[in-house]
Formats: sequence, structure tokens, C-alpha cells
Amino acid sequence: MNQPFGVPNQSVEYGAITQMRNRVLRNTYWLLALSMIPTVLGAYIGLVTGVAASLSGVVGLVVFFAGAFGFIYAIEKTKNSSMGVLLLLAFTFFMGVMLSRLLSVILGMGNGTQLVMTAFAGTAAVFATMATIATTTKRDFSGAGKWLMVGAIVIIVTALLNAFVFQSTAMMAALSAAAIALFSFWLMYDIKRIVDGGETNYISATLSLYLSVFNIFQNLLMLLGIFGGED
Repeated sequence: MNQPFGVPNQSVEYGAITQMRNRVLRNTYWLLALSMIPTVLGAYIGLVTGVAASLSGVVGLVVFFAGAFGFIYAIEKTKNSSMGVLLLLAFTFFMGVMLSRLLSVILGMGNGTQLVMTAFAGTAAVFATMATIATTTKRDFSGAGKWLMVGAIVIIVTALLNAFVFQSTAMMAALSAAAIALFSFWLMYDIKRIVDGGETNYISATLSLYLSVFNIFQNLLMLLGIFGGED
């Protein structure tokens, strides 16, 4: 029996689409791994120089938000060129420097090094779990994006209120736990978008995954410092 007209072409087209999605996912993972190098370098320089620790209060927040959103805007504008990769790596260096303030506090504890390694292992475990779910599930999460954004805004606003008004350790711990849950789901959501073909630019995809990984690690480290730190 002859193949229906057009079926071979559809098969070839589907194969090409699958190949493209796999390529985007592979390039994203490679660039994400590469982005860890400037992050570690930035954190080391921040620890040695103490530059992030010197930026406290409102000044520190202004520098962080201005730098982070400035880099994100520039990366999205140049995501179709090699400049996008360079800006992404510069952004991850900046984030490493900003992370050094928390790291200095944790490493000042008796078991600080162990806490950092535990946070790293925990983040890697979350990433592996979410990536596995995203690449195997058939569920459609395309409508979750707006709710994730709303959740992030609520956490940021509440965290700012806690930092300057309430100054509650219990609230900080609750916010960190909520952030880990939120960004873990966001991580799966972004990987699922790549798998489903909703994101075809590996620079934008890497930026999204990096932000989730960074926030999971940072908040996990905060939780470990609150409940497991020897201070």
C-alpha cells in the first residue's frame, strides 16, 4: 500500500524540529555549565576584596537590581549574536560577586564549607530532578508562566519588607523555602519550554535556567545557614 501523499515530508519535518530542539537544549546545558566558571570567579574575587560586603542597605539593593536588570535587558537585546554570550558570562560574574556577601557569612561559621557543599549538592539534585520531569512528562505547563512571575514578585516585595521593616528570621526562612519551591518549578517550566519548542534561543534559555539555579542555591544556602550553621 502506498504512503499517503505528504507523509514522508511531514516525517522529515518532524525530525528536523526534534533535532533543532535537542540542539537548543544541548547548547543551553553547555552554556549553563560554562556560566558556573565566572560565577565562581566572581564569588572568589568578592570574598577576597569584600566589595559586595561593603555594599549594604539601600545602596547594595540599588547596585544589585540595577546591575541585574541592566544585564538581563542587554542580554535579551543581543541574544542573537556572540555579544549575548559575552554579556551572559559577564552577568554571571556579577552575580557571583553579589553572592560573595552571603558566602562570607556562611563561611564564617564553623561548618561553613560543609554548608556550601551541601547547598551545591542540593541544587544539583533539584536540577537533575526537574530536568528529568521536564523531559519525560506529557503535561502542558505553558500557562504557568504568569503565575510564576506573580509568585516571584510577591517573594521579592515580602523579602524587602522583611529586610527593612519586620527583620524576622522566621519570615526569612519561610521566604527562602517558598523561593526554592518556586524556582524549582520555574526550572522545570523553562526546560519543558525548550523541549516543547517554546524557546528556540539558547542564550535566553540559559539566562532563565541560570536565574533559577542561582536562586535555588542562594536560598538553600540561607536555609542551611539559619538551621544548620554552627555560629
